[in-house]
Amino acid sequence: MLSSDFAHNKKTLEKALNSDNCFDIIERCITLNGHDAVMFYIDGFVKDDTLEHVLEFFYQNTNDENLKDARTYASYCVPYVEVDVLENVDEIVKNVLSGISCLMVDGFSQCVMLDMRTYPQRATSQPQDDKVLRGSKDGFVETLIFNCALIRRRIRDPHFTTTAVCAGNSSQTDIVICYMDNLVDEKLLNTIKQKIQSLDIKDLSMNQQSLIEALYPHKWYNPFPKVKYTERPDVASAVCLKGNIVILVDNSPSALLLPTSIFEVMEEAYDYYFPPITGTYIRIARYIITLTSVFLTPLWLLCVQNPELVPQQLKFIIPDMSSLNIPIFLQLILIEIGIDGLRLAALNTPDTLSTSLSIVGALAFSQFAIDSGWFTMEVILYMAFVTIANYSQPSYELGYCLKFLRVILLVLTRIFNIWGFILGNVLNLFLLFTNKTLSGKSYMYPLFPLNPRELLLKITRIRPKSKRTD
Repeated sequence: MLSSDFAHNKKTLEKALNSDNCFDIIERCITLNGHDAVMFYIDGFVKDDTLEHVLEFFYQNTNDENLKDARTYASYCVPYVEVDVLENVDEIVKNVLSGISCLMVDGFSQCVMLDMRTYPQRATSQPQDDKVLRGSKDGFVETLIFNCALIRRRIRDPHFTTTAVCAGNSSQTDIVICYMDNLVDEKLLNTIKQKIQSLDIKDLSMNQQSLIEALYPHKWYNPFPKVKYTERPDVASAVCLKGNIVILVDNSPSALLLPTSIFEVMEEAYDYYFPPITGTYIRIARYIITLTSVFLTPLWLLCVQNPELVPQQLKFIIPDMSSLNIPIFLQLILIEIGIDGLRLAALNTPDTLSTSLSIVGALAFSQFAIDSGWFTMEVILYMAFVTIANYSQPSYELGYCLKFLRVILLVLTRIFNIWGFILGNVLNLFLLFTNKTLSGKSYMYPLFPLNPRELLLKITRIRPKSKRTD
């Protein structure tokens, strides 16, 4: 706690902030009507022009009566909107390190905190992952306050609530929980708040992923995503208006949507910017393509291993086994790994070279691979479809989950044949039905437990009924 001794207070804050060893923590000594004062702030987090105007007002103020205590001074002599008064050293240090300016005056046992901060940020352009042909083109950025503003711009309702919490003993990362207080599940909301506030972790270095792993440490082996991500403010707003919860983490340009089911993970904003019949077709097509990407290569491998069970009309799918240099199963696994290698290479390739190298990579994995005898044409064809089909659904995490399910089916089918294919499907269904969200509810809702009306709304894009006002 601070005292009325200015020298002691100044030394305490200098030590707590480690300002002598940090070039970007500015200590600005000033004089206010004959009284010594000092300001602490982070260089780069303060609006310079605003700070100049505030200091100019401080110097012009000659009324000594208002220098009795910090609250009186803040009320009558601070020409700024966002002002607070603090006396706890830990709270003052936390605020300064987050970008808030601190003013301490001789004789005050409290500090005046001025929120004149500004954070470096990129433009709120359309996100790369959640593109739409129609609709808004703005997206979340790395600055928390701007992300909250993007949602509040779309929800002009006093029930919309933004609760701020912190996590990480070292990082003290700001987290905002957004919800409609008249629609939200109070039990789920209290559970999330308690879990975040009780976290005992050093930092959230990986932002949202670190938060998810800390909140949900169990069943790490289940590959299905526990939450849904979005970089679109319109999607986050729609989720809040449905009674769900949106979590924003500072320095992260995306939001976490809770609770989440497999149907919500596969939903896309693209569905709602078209007429209902078109949106329904797109959604059903996405479900069919996603399921096909999981079962196509395992089913084909099963047919190759059991050609006698294939109808005569489909015999053409069986390759010439006499010309194979590498077993079909091994070819499929090699291409699964090779595609991930190309994907990782594309992420680290400079933009000026990505197009040309992608073409070279596609050629190397197609015609050249076939001519050299490494792979058959059928393997290249089916794996090309599977790779493209993975991008028909919006979740990057779900894409890798589908890959793991497909590999499980391939391995078990290769080892145990038909019974392996059946066992693989049973195992995948077990992972799907036993995956629990942070709310503890079923990951398969509304299919399990069955809610026919909600299930129809998840599968189709039905126009909502408008309320009559007459």
